[in-house]
Amino acid sequence: MRATFYAEQGDMATSLICGRLTASLRNSGGRNSISSVSKVLGAPSGLFGGHVSQAQPPHLQQQQRNLSLHEYMSIGLLKEAGISVPAGMVASSSEEAYAVAKQIGSKDLVVKAQVLAGGRGKGTFEGGLKGGVRIVYSPEEARDISSQMIGRKLYTKQTGEAGRICNQVFICERRYPRREYYFAITMERSYQGPVLIGSSQGGVNIEDVAAETPDAIVKEPIDIVEGIKLEQVVKVAQRMGFPPALVNEAAENMIKLYNLFIKYDASMVEINPMVEDSSGIVMCMDAKINFDSNAAYRQNKVFEMRDWSQEDPRDRQAAKADLNYIGLDGTIGCLVNGAGLAMATMDIIKLHGGTPANFLDVGGGATAHQVTEAFKLITSDRKVQAILVNIFGGIMRCDVIAQGIIMAVRDLDLKIPIVVRLQGSPTELEVETHRSRAASRVQLWCEHRCSDGFLPIWFKLKRWKRNIKKDLRTPHCRPRGAGLLWVG
Repeated sequence: MRATFYAEQGDMATSLICGRLTASLRNSGGRNSISSVSKVLGAPSGLFGGHVSQAQPPHLQQQQRNLSLHEYMSIGLLKEAGISVPAGMVASSSEEAYAVAKQIGSKDLVVKAQVLAGGRGKGTFEGGLKGGVRIVYSPEEARDISSQMIGRKLYTKQTGEAGRICNQVFICERRYPRREYYFAITMERSYQGPVLIGSSQGGVNIEDVAAETPDAIVKEPIDIVEGIKLEQVVKVAQRMGFPPALVNEAAENMIKLYNLFIKYDASMVEINPMVEDSSGIVMCMDAKINFDSNAAYRQNKVFEMRDWSQEDPRDRQAAKADLNYIGLDGTIGCLVNGAGLAMATMDIIKLHGGTPANFLDVGGGATAHQVTEAFKLITSDRKVQAILVNIFGGIMRCDVIAQGIIMAVRDLDLKIPIVVRLQGSPTELEVETHRSRAASRVQLWCEHRCSDGFLPIWFKLKRWKRNIKKDLRTPHCRPRGAGLLWVG
């Protein structure tokens, strides 16, 4: 097994390293994959800007990470806020579903699988049941349908082949709407704050409505400092097509939804549909609420509702290690400090034709243990063919990263190329001292020299051959090799 190590300098160094790494993977048969940046840097909503934007190229798309709650949880928050919602309860077993259906006291019910994925109604359960939203007419039927949902995976377009486990069902009374509307509140960068979105066409895919009939979309930006005004929501309700007798009631519900949006640091509240039902009242039939993860420290009530069974196991592992991680679809694993540098690193990888396998920001206060956990996360993805570490040692110390890398190489028995760029603190002497101690513990062989401000380090693990490249600007990423760089 051979190790090759490179030294480059500054941003050009990162670009050169990324270019050579991606070229090496292409030459070694690395497979193409779906763009990663589209999963990290999400595109602004296509519902804004006066027209519907077409699907943006992957490198322009952006994404914000948020906490999502199950429907029954969101409905519960709406009910607490005084918003009209259908009567319903959650059940975790078929027998509990039977009891809930009897308690609701209606023979016209809807059973909804509680899975955090879109397209439930058209999904298929692993047992063969079609549809994650089913109408039933008795407690017995509710029990039978629930038994085919609970404990089974539901497969939809959004879940893909992995599916999502259904641990609970939401059983609610069936309502008969006269008209269905769409209403949402979201944070929109182009408006620098919250925006109300409405449409007379509810109960359907709003993206399709926006694409086919953009004039049916109503938009009303809200000044987050001044807050929402009655005249604004009245205007939105009127433009959405509510009958004059229901405009004020609809407007009151919109104000309550906005207050909930602000109170809980939500990034999106979506009601699809908001209806005028057969009894002539305005109701919110379904609710999807996303919450800004940055507000977790002051929204304990909401974040305690998080259902980890609905999330990627790697996300659970990242949260436990206090790492900012998002799994993507590429082949080059990334470990970077700082979200900005992480995104720039991913851009550079894309620029050179590669595809990042993840977004991973270790932050400024990471420990060697966290770095090792980060490597475990990255290498748990079988698509990863190489790892790029790009660290600017300002708050984050380079020697801590180095120690974590050494621990990861030792503990995980890594077999894939690792390219590391470290620049910043500590000083060259501190790095050298730390490296010598670490090397003795993990049986690393080291040799170094200084040239034109570079501090390249070549080392090898037990049984690795000595391999010193004289041309520092022509690195080689060898299969089953590893690379490491300190720049003091």
